[in-house]
Amino acid sequence: MKATIWHNPKCGTSRKTLAMLEERDGIDLTVVEYLKNPPSRDKLAQLYRDAGITPAQGLRKRGTDAEERGLPDADAETILDAMAADPILIERPLVETEKGVRLCRPQEKVLEIL
Repeated sequence: MKATIWHNPKCGTSRKTLAMLEERDGIDLTVVEYLKNPPSRDKLAQLYRDAGITPAQGLRKRGTDAEERGLPDADAETILDAMAADPILIERPLVETEKGVRLCRPQEKVLEIL
């Protein structure tokens, strides 16, 4: 099974999710440090759509200026534009497999798509 994790090595939940993926046999894992190599706006839209969540649900508020920018109350297009311009606004970790996409908070959510 192929899996891609959009990972931030400074995030404990992201590190734990990555460890869970690395411990599983048979996973062809791609690790993308999204702050260095952010997903495109279109890829973000696809990830959230496939995860069944809105961009607002994928918005990182803690440790960002999302609140000050009014992003929690903004429309999906505005949020996606902001995330594409400033990937720190992307809540992590996102994991994609052929079984779907999950925002893995808590990290055990990754098990739903393995």
